Amino acid sequence: MHMKEVAASLDVVTLQVPSLMTKSLAHQFAEYACALRFEDLSRDTVHEVKRRIIDSIGCALGAWNEEPCRIAREVASEFSAKHGATIIGTHHQAPPDWAAFATGCCIRYFDYNDTYLSKEPAHPSDNISAVLAVAESVGASGRDAMTAIALAYEVQCRLCDAASIRARGWDHPTYGSFSTALAAAMLMELDPEKTRHAVNIAGVAGMGMRQSRVGELSHWKGVAFAHAARHGVYSALLARAGMTGPAPIFEGQMGFEKELGVSLGNVGEKFAVPFVENPQGPASMILNTSIKYWPAEYHSQSAIEAALFLREQIDDPSQIASVHIESHDASVDIIGSEPEKWKPETRETADHSLPYITAIALIDGDVTDRQFEPERFTDPAIWKFLEHVKVTRNAELSALYAVAVANIVHVTLKDGKTLTKRVDYPLGNAKNPVSDGELERKFLRLVEPALGRDHCAKILDHAWSLDQEKGVHHLMKLLRMPR
Repeated sequence: MHMKEVAASLDVVTLQVPSLMTKSLAHQFAEYACALRFEDLSRDTVHEVKRRIIDSIGCALGAWNEEPCRIAREVASEFSAKHGATIIGTHHQAPPDWAAFATGCCIRYFDYNDTYLSKEPAHPSDNISAVLAVAESVGASGRDAMTAIALAYEVQCRLCDAASIRARGWDHPTYGSFSTALAAAMLMELDPEKTRHAVNIAGVAGMGMRQSRVGELSHWKGVAFAHAARHGVYSALLARAGMTGPAPIFEGQMGFEKELGVSLGNVGEKFAVPFVENPQGPASMILNTSIKYWPAEYHSQSAIEAALFLREQIDDPSQIASVHIESHDASVDIIGSEPEKWKPETRETADHSLPYITAIALIDGDVTDRQFEPERFTDPAIWKFLEHVKVTRNAELSALYAVAVANIVHVTLKDGKTLTKRVDYPLGNAKNPVSDGELERKFLRLVEPALGRDHCAKILDHAWSLDQEKGVHHLMKLLRMPR
């Protein structure tokens, strides 16, 4: 079936118990994945995929020495595979699911990779670890890998448009099990039937709890999607070998939709996936996602930009008497309401704390990895400052979400003067994108200290021309970190 015919058949997929005349959503996802080709992608989509590969590699190598990344790498390195994949930064060939996990931990850990905001927020570049691992293990071309990335973005973002699963107590990487399974199945060249079973297996055992992102946060906050990516790859491996999964996974008596409905108390509610042909071309949802300019949870990006703007007008931060942040509901719910956010004790809590992130931008005049070192976020003087930081909901900002991701920062000085700055579209947002040059500078800030500028230039050149490469193995070799 041609890609346009598949897209037309997926105009709006409303999950209902399928009749004999209706294909399940898993069937339709499988047909879409099997039909998509690199030639279907627009020039803009291809370019954006390259940008996200560069951004993800930078984030991964920048976080390579962090504790959870090291733990994941050590565990994954216990296993080897004949047709394996490289654990990023090493020469070790692990089974592709383990490689996806170890690499995924690195991509995600700094909370610096990209974002998609909708009913459910997501970090769709988390999918890239699974694609790199499977593409290397099966010898897929650079174009095939890029097509699989575009597919994974498309699926995860469309699912995020369908329903907020965090409202039901589930974590957003739950959607990632489906997207990575489909991307892996595409690279393995599975037929539609085996691809459908990969989706079924991924769905039945891929549900993550939202507890990962509430209270005092742990390593798992930055590891949860890496686990989903490993599960998606594992599901496709099983399906390739002939394993079948329970169906229909979305519409069934005890399937995904029923669990959503029961949790909501609205059994009749339907889970509509608006999987439509995009005027920007097939699998172009990546164009609606945003790159982070600062290493912190995305809803804080506009607050950081506002705080840094105000910091330039303040000669001495010790003259700040109080800070008031007006934000939207999603931001307050996720990073601005729990008491732990005013006394962060872990890096994971600090980079998910709207009051801390805004305060440290005002105090230090910068937000980098240094602001998330334990000695900084546990400084008693910082905690004392946070006692004078208030977060409130703003109905106007909430109504603009998620098209705008706005924050208003008010700073009152000890002399009584108040400074105010509002930012709706922070730098890197899909409506205010970073340039290729700015993206490369972000990459260099993260990678150059370890690998040097000349070697970074080689990585960038290879990534920008990945569509001309026979595979991803040369790129993975370039990413080896010094011991």
